[in-house]
Amino acid sequence: MGLPPALLPLRNPVFARLWFAYIVTSLGTWFQNTGAGWLMTTLAPSPLVVSLVQAATILPFFLLALPAGAVADIVDRRLFLIGTQVWTMAAAGVLAGMTIAGLTGPASLLILTFAIGMGSAMTGPAWGAIVPDLVPREDLVQAIALNGIGFNIARALGPAFAGFLVVLAGSGFAFALFAVSILAVIAALASWRRPQNRRWLPREHLAGAMRAGIRFVANTPGMRATMVRSFAYSLPAAAPWAILPLIVRQQLQLGAGMYGLILGLMGAGGVASGLLLPNFRHYASRSTIVFVSSLCSCVGMAMLGLAHHWTVAALGMAVFGIGWVAAFSTLQAAAQLICPPWVRARALSIYQLSYNGALAFGSFGWGWLALHIGLSGVMFTAAAGGAALAVAVRVFRIDQAAANLPSQDRPQPRPEAAAAELVPILPHARGHVMETMHYRVPAEEREAFLEAMAEVRRVRGRAGAMFWQLYENVAHPEGWLETWTMENWVDHLREAARLSDEDQAVLARASRFQRDPGTPAPSRYLAVEPTLQVRLSRHAG
Repeated sequence: MGLPPALLPLRNPVFARLWFAYIVTSLGTWFQNTGAGWLMTTLAPSPLVVSLVQAATILPFFLLALPAGAVADIVDRRLFLIGTQVWTMAAAGVLAGMTIAGLTGPASLLILTFAIGMGSAMTGPAWGAIVPDLVPREDLVQAIALNGIGFNIARALGPAFAGFLVVLAGSGFAFALFAVSILAVIAALASWRRPQNRRWLPREHLAGAMRAGIRFVANTPGMRATMVRSFAYSLPAAAPWAILPLIVRQQLQLGAGMYGLILGLMGAGGVASGLLLPNFRHYASRSTIVFVSSLCSCVGMAMLGLAHHWTVAALGMAVFGIGWVAAFSTLQAAAQLICPPWVRARALSIYQLSYNGALAFGSFGWGWLALHIGLSGVMFTAAAGGAALAVAVRVFRIDQAAANLPSQDRPQPRPEAAAAELVPILPHARGHVMETMHYRVPAEEREAFLEAMAEVRRVRGRAGAMFWQLYENVAHPEGWLETWTMENWVDHLREAARLSDEDQAVLARASRFQRDPGTPAPSRYLAVEPTLQVRLSRHAG
């Protein structure tokens, strides 16, 4: 008997091992989150201070995501992930020890929560980037959804268990279990024998890798649309995470056990959403799923604002969880399908900035607003604002269009080989490299050419170009010159490997404007400092 559609990615053994380990660690994460939120309501029961726990958890994602993503694209992702897990386990262990010893105060709780968030921030981009290495492309979308299901299985069980653990043994014991749970992921990663890709070029430098990631995202409309949709969903959705502990304690007059149970029912809604998501994808586009999911979460937030009995709050959080998992699984899948392997971790880290920045800013903002309009007022405001944003951003489509490959590929002409006397020096040259491409365009094809070059500009940017410009010959209007600049010679050599099939198709369409045999060949120019020029002259002599 075969697996149901929602579980098909588990037929891949390595993914299955990491997925089960992820559930164990996610269970521990909820012990940590629940214990920290509840502990702060005891140490400093102010809405603003309690909301800072959520902000301290998320703010590291906003600060560290991009450098962490760049490092994950440069080094071995498996070893990098093992290192981030060791860091997180150490920070959680210190927090557990201090709390059990009665030494934790509001400041130390926020600092160590921030340190744990640093580990999660460094883990996120690399973890997302390894999923395509673990499953075939046809399983990718559901594999991402399965990660959401796993997290919400833990969410369904973890907060309820954590609530009772806090009552019976205190928050310190919950923190200690979180630290121990991280060993499951470390063991699964240690058993994974990831194939090693042979490098024929030196590793990218951190700063250059970050800049290349930013250029890729800036020149990829699908990534920008995904980020906008993610930000618009996350900003209002931060309200339940920031305010729920106080709603349970002050509005519902309940204790830590019921706080965990209500959070657990949100996780149950998320599991149900993840299991049903494959069926919805047959009938609706990704953009539509995210829109409906946003409205679903808004309904849940409104119910939470109305709640004066735990059953209404629990149902509201379950409805909110259904929308949360459906929206984030769909957005994450859209982002991953856009990103090629060479830039995947850093591009995903930039994508994650959009929603983690919104969650961090929103957590602080909703906590501040609760001081002025109350807990119910905040939830109603978040629900109404979320619905308005969901409607406003529908114009940003996240559905990936099929590549319009030309019927007869004609690759762009290659430039001449480098001169023999420069070959030994080029790999060490630090100057920018300017590349040029000539075109001859009949007057009647001018509009089609300009449309094609608008796409070419984005292709060059995605491949790492710092600067791009198109020039028209004022004496001969049919003559055009395209120029773009790469950071250095090695980055120029990486350029061809960074082009996806869709990018190659765009360049092939533009190449038909080079059909005139009189069109000059493409050229490359290296920017040379005067001191380097002296060395070149001596070498040539």
